This record gives sequence, C-alpha cells and structure tokens, in this order.
Amino acid sequence: MKDHLGSFLHTAAIVSLIALASTAAFAQQKTVKQCTEEWRANKADNQAKGITEKAYVAQCRAGGAAAQPTPAPAPAPAPTAAPKMAPPPAAAPKPTTAAAPSGANQFANEAQAKSRCPSDTVVWVNTKSRVYHFSGHKDYGTTKEGTYMCEKDATAAGDRAAKNEKHP
Repeated sequence: MKDHLGSFLHTAAIVSLIALASTAAFAQQKTVKQCTEEWRANKADNQAKGITEKAYVAQCRAGGAAAQPTPAPAPAPAPTAAPKMAPPPAAAPKPTTAAAPSGANQFANEAQAKSRCPSDTVVWVNTKSRVYHFSGHKDYGTTKEGTYMCEKDATAAGDRAAKNEKHP
C-alpha cells in the first residue's frame, strides 16, 4: 500500500511541476497587440525584409526568437583588415497569398520592386480588389491578397489608386 501511495504522490508532484512550468511559459507569451506594436515600430525594416505584419505577429506569438525587435544599431566600428562575410539570409516568412506574386512585374517584397523601378513609386496592389496603396497607408503591404509593384506597371495592368489616398 505504501508503494502505491508513494508512486501516486511522486506522479502528482511531477504533474504539478509540469503544470506550473507551462503556466509560466503561457504568462510570458505576448499579446497580438504587443506583437503588432513591435512590428509597426520596425515597419520599414520588416517590409524591406519582406516580413508581413501577419507573419511577424504569428511568429512573435509563438515565441520565435526572430520575431523579437532588434535594438537600434550601434555605430559601426572602424573597418578592419578582416574580410567581411555576407550576412545570413533573412528567414523568409511562411508562404502566403501576399508573398506569392503570380504575374509579371509583381514582387514578394518592397526591395525587389524598388530595384525594378528605382525612379517610380512602389505601391502595394490588392490583387483581389485591383486597388493599390501607397507607402505609409495602413493597407500598404498588409492586405490578404496582394503584391508590390511599380505604379506604372500597376496602372498598365488596369489597377487603380485608392480613392482615399494622395500620391506621395
């Protein structure tokens, strides 16, 4: 009888520790609002890396280390004679409709579009509504179905600017 009681108490203690550990981990999980605010604080950098707000929030909520905002960069140290290594490629967001352009002159991220048309305005085209948004607008880079394009290419494809936005 003592063996069964001891075994039961041992098992109960282990279950209690596991429950306590998982509760502590849950309590440290960030809210959607916190993750969204982090993404918006680094919006330009995230967009340049092709990271959508939705993907960032999902990764942040899951506790992904890459979702943590990076502190402001310190001034670069003086150059040394050592050769510089290329930085590791940024982790690509999980494929979504927004990150999978399907037509000509459509790009998965803003940087690719800017390299295609350095003298033209880059816009975010909502491929479902065929309306495009300018940088700085709340829908820029955030609609479920969309792609980055040069404004001239978007207009030539029959897309139009959002009526409530002014050209930058």
